Amino acid sequence: MTPSNPLRDESGSTPLESTAHIMDRITRQLGSQLALVSRDGRRRTAPAPAPVTAPPPALVVVAHGSRDPRALATVTALIERVRELRPGLTVRLGHIELNEPLLTDTLAAATGSAVLVPLLLSRGYHVKHDIPEAAAGAPHLDTRVAAPLGPHPLLVDALHDRLLEAGWPAGLGQAGRRTAGVILAAAGSRDPDSATDTRRTAYLLAQRLGVPVVPAYASPTAASALSVPGAVRALAARGRHRTAVASYFTAPGRFATQCADAAPWIAAAPLGAHPAMARLLLHRYDQARAAAPATQVPPRQLTSA
Repeated sequence: MTPSNPLRDESGSTPLESTAHIMDRITRQLGSQLALVSRDGRRRTAPAPAPVTAPPPALVVVAHGSRDPRALATVTALIERVRELRPGLTVRLGHIELNEPLLTDTLAAATGSAVLVPLLLSRGYHVKHDIPEAAAGAPHLDTRVAAPLGPHPLLVDALHDRLLEAGWPAGLGQAGRRTAGVILAAAGSRDPDSATDTRRTAYLLAQRLGVPVVPAYASPTAASALSVPGAVRALAARGRHRTAVASYFTAPGRFATQCADAAPWIAAAPLGAHPAMARLLLHRYDQARAAAPATQVPPRQLTSA
């Protein structure tokens, strides 16, 4: 018995759908319509489409740059910590000088919006001039410049941990506190605001340790500023002969090594990729985002600390 011929339209050329296919199509159409009707007979409102949100601004970590290869490796490790803390956030690196990628190249390749967070510990020429001018030189971006990292209690957390790693006694008693002191060794700047910020960090660290903390500089730029050897002598004159050097540098380099070599007792490592540094970078990023709508940053305009 031969199968019957498929049904055709009036022209006799195109097969018509079978009854089962027609019923299936009607069922699907009725199901989609009934889905819009609630049990009480009222028509449901179709769900609103999900809002389209713009991605958050990229975080551009602005490092100074160094000829010491350890510096780039340290900054790269720090950026990886930031990415681990904030998955999905675009994090880029730009250097002011000496290393690639340079900040200007990083900004030229970026799109959308960006928050520039200085990997610098105090206010100074780079923070007040170089970084805002680089941001203003990227008119295709909506940019904001965050405050430098210091002063901030998270820096004190990192400084304290680095001292403990270097051998600072965790349970220093009263007798030990009478003979111990710490030098907060920094790079130095001609900007008086930089010295103010460093002194503030020294004060916070002294509160944590319970001993005097004296700021000193690898490159003293003011008559009142102390070099690290000068600070050692000043503390010794006060009966503080157990003197440690806390490295107020973000990464290894010539100045950090020079200051560590002048330590009469223990010398802490630079702040580096300490977890508190990663948290502080994100804190400054969030501060800058919350400060104002994203706008092009003119030179010398900074988010307040």
